[in-house]
Amino acid sequence: MWQAKAACRGPQAASFFPPSHAERKEEKVTRERRAKAICSECHVRDDCLDYAIRIREPHGIWGGLNEMERKLLLERRAG
Repeated sequence: MWQAKAACRGPQAASFFPPSHAERKEEKVTRERRAKAICSECHVRDDCLDYAIRIREPHGIWGGLNEMERKLLLERRAG
């Protein structure tokens, strides 16, 4: 399964999802940049993004895209 090969596995996984407490915009931008940098080096990035889009994942960074970016991608594909 592609998840076992994902670069996000391990302690850095926290960067891919918002914390349980309120997050300031600068903190979110920094966290997402960190996660996207990990994605950029990942060998299963496309599989991850396809999965997130297929299940309509509402949270986190998947395949290098955040929630809004995935939503825009879906809208472009539909339009």
